Amino acid sequence: MIKKIAAILLTAWVGVLYGQQTAQTPTQTPTQTPTQAITNPPIAPAASAVTPATTAATATAASAKKFDAVAATQTFMNRLQGEARAKSDAYDEGGYWLLLWNLLYGLAVAWLLLSMGISARIRDFVEQRTRHKNLQTLFYVLAYVPLTALLTLPISFYEGFYREHQYDLSNLSLMKWLGEAGISLGVDMVITGIAVTGLYAILRRLPRTWWAWGAMAGAGFIMLLIMAAPVFISPLFNTFKPLPAGPIRDDILSMARSNGIPVDNVYYSDASKQTKRVSANVNGLFGTIRITLNDNLLNRTSPAEIRAVMAHEMGHYVLNHGIKHTVAFTLILFGGLLFIKYSWEWAAAHFGSRFGVRSISDPAGFPLLAALFSIYIFLATPVYKTVIRTAEVEADIFGLNAAREPDGFAEAIFKLSEYRKLEPGIAEEFIFFDHPSGYNRIYSAMRWKAENLKY
Repeated sequence: MIKKIAAILLTAWVGVLYGQQTAQTPTQTPTQTPTQAITNPPIAPAASAVTPATTAATATAASAKKFDAVAATQTFMNRLQGEARAKSDAYDEGGYWLLLWNLLYGLAVAWLLLSMGISARIRDFVEQRTRHKNLQTLFYVLAYVPLTALLTLPISFYEGFYREHQYDLSNLSLMKWLGEAGISLGVDMVITGIAVTGLYAILRRLPRTWWAWGAMAGAGFIMLLIMAAPVFISPLFNTFKPLPAGPIRDDILSMARSNGIPVDNVYYSDASKQTKRVSANVNGLFGTIRITLNDNLLNRTSPAEIRAVMAHEMGHYVLNHGIKHTVAFTLILFGGLLFIKYSWEWAAAHFGSRFGVRSISDPAGFPLLAALFSIYIFLATPVYKTVIRTAEVEADIFGLNAAREPDGFAEAIFKLSEYRKLEPGIAEEFIFFDHPSGYNRIYSAMRWKAENLKY
């Protein structure tokens, strides 16, 4: 359960750390190796002789028939029909239900740990080993994280392995998936150990205002994670190499320089060993800023799509979305800790003594604290989804202006249709979507194209 909560918060704070993702579609381009994609971009048609009269006639004809953004968008929508459309919708809609099933499953695990006295026995065990309060909390977490990982393995397996293969999105074998799950468990133990130990230290020292100090400490901790992720965490799962010299690298660095992004290199990762999705990001802070794209993006999309996707990702950096997300989600965390403060009093009065929990600062009560916070996060889904979605709209517009590749952007977004519903309802998009719908994003590109054809 705590793993699911941490995943939501980290995704929200980092914003678009794994931002633009695209799955394989029937309209896939021929596979190339990364080096081939970089050094052998599609050859442009040979230029033909054009007279001034021909140019003038063409311009007149183009202006006479205005580009229809709505019709162009609908053309994209019509490309996904029948079984393929049903599969796309089913994957996304199944994800809505998983929000609920993860909540209920996590609450059941928390109830199990509390009602059977397991949490209290773990606390008693660590108290017998050390008198240092911070070490007691840390040792408790180091036992709690792998235990809950084991208890939640069935739903994690379904969501992370079985379902991904069911929809043809994963390239991992079962053994490799379990191996990466083990690495994730190790990372979770370190991150959760530090975060929870710090939270309980604040709870003990500042019992009246812990919720305010906890939110501020959380914001600082997440910023440290943003800086550490590109250098220390991401390489645990993938190999990152400098993108070889070539037109694609030159285009990306040129866009970076023109938009004030302080990098002098571009990296690509071997994500194809895990997934068919395309991914790129500009992440990190201060000295750890890094531009990264995966090998799926290089092998399965055109140079125009790559430029469009990378310009979108640069938009997140230039528009300071990392900092803005930190502020927004600190406020959401602030509300969550307040929710825990007041709901704890009711929960402890009804269940505390039965569970062997002494107070809110007792680590044995952590499953209850995590359960309350997971309920809050579930109820706040439309809020944090809207925060992220709003930033994505801004990055889309920035990317269109920076790369000037509306067709490339539209094609890249269309690839998302294998696992993102293209045309959700208004309420559906507001509640569940952390990116604009495929229809809205493609229409945004076609609208930009219509307004800029004259230039």
